[in-house]
Amino acid sequence: MKYEELIPDEGWQLPAQRRIPSIADGQMSIPKRVLLWGIERFGKLNAANLWLLMMHNMRLLRGMLFFASKLMPFGRLDRRDTELAILRVAWLCRSRYEWGQHVDIGLRAGLAPEEIRRIPDGAEASGWTERQSLILRACDGMVHDHLVDEATIEGLKTHYSHGLMVELLMLIGWYQGLAGVLNSSGIPLDSSLENVLTRLRS
Repeated sequence: MKYEELIPDEGWQLPAQRRIPSIADGQMSIPKRVLLWGIERFGKLNAANLWLLMMHNMRLLRGMLFFASKLMPFGRLDRRDTELAILRVAWLCRSRYEWGQHVDIGLRAGLAPEEIRRIPDGAEASGWTERQSLILRACDGMVHDHLVDEATIEGLKTHYSHGLMVELLMLIGWYQGLAGVLNSSGIPLDSSLENVLTRLRS
């Protein structure tokens, strides 16, 4: 682990070059420009590279926005718990784009820089609450084995209703799948977020 740089031991999962370009400026119709403006203004996400990738398939983008918003930012889980799970998934999937985006979002949601720097160490790191450790273990099980072990499930049941259990599992699964899309398409992290990662490393 390169702690000072927060880079996974095996590096970020990045292709040698970008595989799917952003939608060309000439393809940006007025409705698409309005949609992009609205997403960035009201969603408060510096994710233009993602939206310009997804605009190659507007049908999926609309569905993605509707579904994903039910998990983040309008999910029922505590926002810090949500960002903890997303960041652990991003780290395990070695997705620099997802990690960079959610370092920014996580800080704004109330995660402390030292908590984010501790995420690579997993559930066994000192400083986590019982619930946070269980969330991290659930992420590990879903990503590595596609199955959360029985002890972790039983532990989570002491903190969450059945409805929130489903939401947590869907959250982990969604961001694991999204990480694969981000890695495989090769989109770079938006430049405005590079400074966020630099500050986190200091």
